[in-house]
Amino acid sequence: MDQQKLPNATLILVFGILSILTCCCYGVIGLIIGVVGVILANKATKTYLKNPEMYSGYQNVKNGKTLAIVGIVLSVLYLTFVVAMIALFGFDTLQDQELLQEKIQELML
Repeated sequence: MDQQKLPNATLILVFGILSILTCCCYGVIGLIIGVVGVILANKATKTYLKNPEMYSGYQNVKNGKTLAIVGIVLSVLYLTFVVAMIALFGFDTLQDQELLQEKIQELML
């Protein structure tokens, strides 16, 4: 029997890579792409496990899911950092470099 490529296997890998690359966009874009990648990977895994001899490309799905999970974790950490900075210093302070340096100096003392 001829094996066919697992649906969305390459797309899942690309989403996993993009979730890591975009985690610094305030954490939001990387989080969205990572979650979509994990959802697609779960669907592809279920499809593969029903009939494994029929499909190829499962390694891309596993690697993509792993990268997407790493991207989600990095995005959540970065998003938490951004929210903490806004809560600690305020949004206006973060936009003014000199005021931000003064606030950091106050915290150091």
